Amino acid sequence: MKIVIAGASGFLGRSLTKYFIEQNHQVIWLIRSIRETGLPVDQVQWDGINRGDWVQALEGADVLINLSGKSVDCRYTAANMRQIYDSRLLSTSILGEAISQLENPPKVWLNASSATIYRHSEELEMDEFSGEIGTGFSVDVCQKWEQSFFDSQTPLTRKVALRIAIVLGRDGGALQPLINLCTVGLGGWQGSGNQFFSWIDEIDFVRAVDHLIRNKEATGVYNLSSPNPIPNRDFMKTLRDVLGVKFGIPLPELLLEIGAFFIRTETELILKSRRVVPSKLIAEGFKFVFPNLTDSLKPKISKS
Repeated sequence: MKIVIAGASGFLGRSLTKYFIEQNHQVIWLIRSIRETGLPVDQVQWDGINRGDWVQALEGADVLINLSGKSVDCRYTAANMRQIYDSRLLSTSILGEAISQLENPPKVWLNASSATIYRHSEELEMDEFSGEIGTGFSVDVCQKWEQSFFDSQTPLTRKVALRIAIVLGRDGGALQPLINLCTVGLGGWQGSGNQFFSWIDEIDFVRAVDHLIRNKEATGVYNLSSPNPIPNRDFMKTLRDVLGVKFGIPLPELLLEIGAFFIRTETELILKSRRVVPSKLIAEGFKFVFPNLTDSLKPKISKS
């Protein structure tokens, strides 16, 4: 297949690229700055805003995957919030505009979203059928992002929005900072510890994307998450156990707020309870390689 990935230079994009190259597919990156990647990929420059020569990369493509978006691991200042919106909405809009004018548009377009679109929930699981949408800045970003995606007029292109949970991998993402906390004795629960942590193993993430590409009936929103979200206190205990760390000092909300201020991020990333489950993937018979946290963590810790 010819697979075009926009916003491919980050952790998730590189994971998908490596997977598809191993499957002998052609991978093309739409990227703002050409760079040395160490991977056999073609790179086409774009700005994520305007039409240009990059549009030809989409002609005859089998798959388009859009991962573009400024990281939310930052303080929610007015300037950062504007960039978070624009980097997602403008790139999605211009891709839809480009696809609508192609003679041979991509057969399927998968667009990133986030599992944070659901409300804070400790008691109820949130799936694609009955999950309740939350409120606030992060939720509004996701809603507008998905609206921009589904509003695009692409009748010849199947569309799937990926509500992605925290992806656990060895070479990037959220896992290494949590390992670092444990190794310095700060690996206790955060806040109340009761908030749920929705996660998916890197291997299952790329396999789920592949599944959605190959399943020609797949449309709409999909939760890309393990079927077993886990409370924060249990997640941290499991991580300590796998690391062989005997204790971890809990971090109350006040300390988290102070720490987040100094490292220029937001506590929402830790304190919001995301109890998300992938009902549509399960209903379609998708089998997780790592449905349980301990099995996911062990190979990453042993090589970290």
